[in-house]
Amino acid sequence: MRRLAALLCTFALMLLSSTAYSSPALTYYGGYHTVVGHEQHNAAVAAAHPDLVKLYDIGDSWTKAQGRGGHDIQALCITKLAPGDCALNSTGKKPKFVLHAQIHARELATGEIAYKWIDLLVSSYGVDPELTALVDTRELWVVPIANPDGVDVVASNPAQPLLQRKNVDDSAGDCVTGYPGVDLNRNSSFHWDADQGGPCVETYPGSKAASEPETVAIQGLLKKIFPDTKGAVDDPAAASTSGVFLTLHSYGNDILAPWGYTDTAAPDRDKLVALGNKMGAVTGYPVFTGDGGIGYLTPGSTSDWLYGTRGVPSYTFEIGPKWGACAGFLPAYSCVASTFWPLLKPALVYAATAAAAPYGKLP
Repeated sequence: MRRLAALLCTFALMLLSSTAYSSPALTYYGGYHTVVGHEQHNAAVAAAHPDLVKLYDIGDSWTKAQGRGGHDIQALCITKLAPGDCALNSTGKKPKFVLHAQIHARELATGEIAYKWIDLLVSSYGVDPELTALVDTRELWVVPIANPDGVDVVASNPAQPLLQRKNVDDSAGDCVTGYPGVDLNRNSSFHWDADQGGPCVETYPGSKAASEPETVAIQGLLKKIFPDTKGAVDDPAAASTSGVFLTLHSYGNDILAPWGYTDTAAPDRDKLVALGNKMGAVTGYPVFTGDGGIGYLTPGSTSDWLYGTRGVPSYTFEIGPKWGACAGFLPAYSCVASTFWPLLKPALVYAATAAAAPYGKLP
């Protein structure tokens, strides 16, 4: 079965390379949205709510960077727009909350949570007082699909999605077994580790730090919108730091806080865990650092990069149980509405609220 999956993946990658393949369908596997489905949704939301939404192209997927089709990496900024809001700089007055999803393509539920978060914010404005106040006073940034080429591979077998985790950079060679590509959550320019594995290993970190255009796009956005409030790596962030970053993964029902690259405590560990515990109180997820929870370290991760370079509290949410109904990478689409969203919605609202003073006294 693994061999068959690898062959199917290779075939899908050939299509991507030779025909600029992406599925014209909007959904797959019972309702999950393809990249095209997300792109159409992003455009429709921005067009319908010009007073609330700015849609940005922040960079290219690997295949697009090669001139072989591919996608833009898209980001939305949601707020009640006033002059200076949602600009690609760090001078805006509103605290920023960033939700980042589907950097690992096979983790299907993560992109759907981002999709539902976008809809919640725009549909609740002027209707729900709490969410209206949130949109009035925060910049709510969303990257629904951080790895669109990978999602194209996953969705290319819509009845039984392929288990592509990485992007589709096959420049290091083909894989007889396993999936080619770079693990974008090991490719950041913070504690990048060449020993994470070779090109056919799921945690392959790339040929060098920030080698992938998707990584450059995400780091570029975050550098622009968040000021650097942190000195040396071992220094704590300034008490005045604002902002919160959540990256969604699956699975395990955990919240992971920095550091992920080492078991040594981050300088703000106690405050990071305290904020994590507030979000864990509504999700039921425990908070871990280091190799706790998932059982391995994650050098080169997005969340470590942002906290380590800018001081912004950054978390990885591992969505979904390890066993039972709604477990694994490919839960039924119905699990999004029935199980994941009811837990995550209040956690996202809390995180966005806390972005004003995440290292201060928590409500």
